[in-house]
This record gives sequence, C-alpha cells and structure tokens, in this order.
Amino acid sequence: MNSYKYILFDLDGTLTDPKEGITRSVAYALERMGIEVPDLDELCKFIGPPLKDSFMRFYGMSDSDAQAAVSRYREHHFSQGGLFQNVVYDGMRELLESLKSQGKTLIVATSKPQAYAVQILEHFGLSQYFEFVSGSEFDGTRVKKAEVIAHALKECGIDKARAVMVGDRSYDVVGAKSNGLPCIGVLYGYGCREELEEAGADFIVATVSELKDLLK
Repeated sequence: MNSYKYILFDLDGTLTDPKEGITRSVAYALERMGIEVPDLDELCKFIGPPLKDSFMRFYGMSDSDAQAAVSRYREHHFSQGGLFQNVVYDGMRELLESLKSQGKTLIVATSKPQAYAVQILEHFGLSQYFEFVSGSEFDGTRVKKAEVIAHALKECGIDKARAVMVGDRSYDVVGAKSNGLPCIGVLYGYGCREELEEAGADFIVATVSELKDLLK
C-alpha cells in the first residue's frame, strides 16, 4: 500500500461510536416535531449523513421543517449532554499514537459542525493527534462530505497523491473520490460492506487492528 503522509479521518462511526448521543437527539427532535419516535436502533441511519438531508429523506420533511428539526436536535445534543454520549473505539488511541509517531499528518473531516467536532476531540483527549479539523458550519455551509474534504485539502496544502480518507459510510467514499482521493472503508462503524463496495472504496477493513496494519 502507498505510504500516505496525510490521513483524513471521519469522526462519527470511524474514530468514535456516537450511537447513544445521536439517536437520542434525533428522537428528541422528532418528538418536538410531532412525529412518532421509532426504536432508537432504527435511527442509526442518521449517523454519518448531513442531518438536514436525513430528516428530509427519511421523514419527508420540507426544507424549512428539516432545518427546524436540526435546531431541535442541536438543542438536545448540546444542552442535554448528547454531544459527549460517545465512545472512542477500542484500539483507536493506539492507532493514532502509532501514526503520529511515524510522522503522519492526521486530519478530521466530518459533516458534523466543526465546533462540535473540536469539543468532542478535546473531551476524549484525541485533539493532540490531529493537525486540523474540517467540519460544517452551523449556517449549513460546507455540510457535504466532498466540501469538507476539499476544505481540509486547501487549508492544509495537502498533496493529493500522498493522502487517503478513512470512513464508514458511502458519503465518505464519494466525498473522497470527488476530491481525487482513495478511501479506506471501515466495517466497525455504521456502513455495510455492500454500501462501501458500491461507493467504490479502495480498501475495506473490519476492525481497528486491520486498519492499523493497512496504514503501516
């Protein structure tokens, strides 16, 4: 495998497991919008894609209603502690430490608001490993994964020939391809092998340990 200098990581479902915080916040938003709340496991489909798009896609909301749902989501996610109802995947700290010691430049590229991503990394003691965090803005700017990745490439002056994206959903793969980057799909998050293969992932790994071996 190419010895990549720059490694871009998705956050939710790749660095950390945000299931509890995201599903509970989505449930809160749906309830406030007068929509019957399903089993929380059914809301895992919200992990990864931009929130507004998901409310429109899965619940047929209009643009304005979806934006209102996002506001309700953030209300719960921030004020009720949902932001930190998160778990760092086993072996992830060791992986990041290893890559950092090898002189790799690590970057976070997430559709989550950049301000939230920074807080999560700091809360879990992961910020020390990353040179830059690229995320969306609260006003809806830079919410698509392709835009997030493009922003990271530009701000960090990255040579695309020496960079790779790591993520768990098709959005990560498509976003990487749109920017001319290869992508490693991980199966320990919230995407399945079929989803990642159809999107065109260059490599697919099942565990953090396999990811570490691939990135050596």
